[in-house]
Amino acid sequence: HLREDRRHMLDRDIWALKKVLRTRLNFEMANTPEMVDIALRLKPGAVCLVPEKREEVTTEGGLDVVGQLGTIRETTRRLNGEGIEVSLFIDPDKAQVDASAETGCGFVELHTGNYAEVFENVAERDAALARLNLAANQAKQTGLGVNAGHGINYKNITDLLRVANLIELNIGHS
Repeated sequence: HLREDRRHMLDRDIWALKKVLRTRLNFEMANTPEMVDIALRLKPGAVCLVPEKREEVTTEGGLDVVGQLGTIRETTRRLNGEGIEVSLFIDPDKAQVDASAETGCGFVELHTGNYAEVFENVAERDAALARLNLAANQAKQTGLGVNAGHGINYKNITDLLRVANLIELNIGHS
């Protein structure tokens, strides 16, 4: 994630990664003109569009695709036009999944932060897993690939693997 304020990594880091990686680079970024320009020059295998707030330590929620449909659709069109796969980091919410399907992206990445936060409470964990399953099934039905991520660790990954249609898990920690 090359954040606008460069607090996690610098521009030179993403270029160095692109040079040495022997696998697909998944470039996480905000939907801003500067980041889109970098992605178009970098040509990663995939881009995951995420929201950014200066005051947050890490991404705290999903992208508001409903409220930003036009700009996300245009960014997706430009990136796809250069052969870059696009996913949208969204909360497991019906309206966000429906809007994501309208953008032309190939994937959604379901935000698992709530699941990770409530993991120790079995009832809340089951409810969070149910929301993730509903969103994953809905996304699959609209033709979207389904990834998930945020707050994943060695303890909570096992139950998360019960979510239907998951292709890839991202944004974990140890």
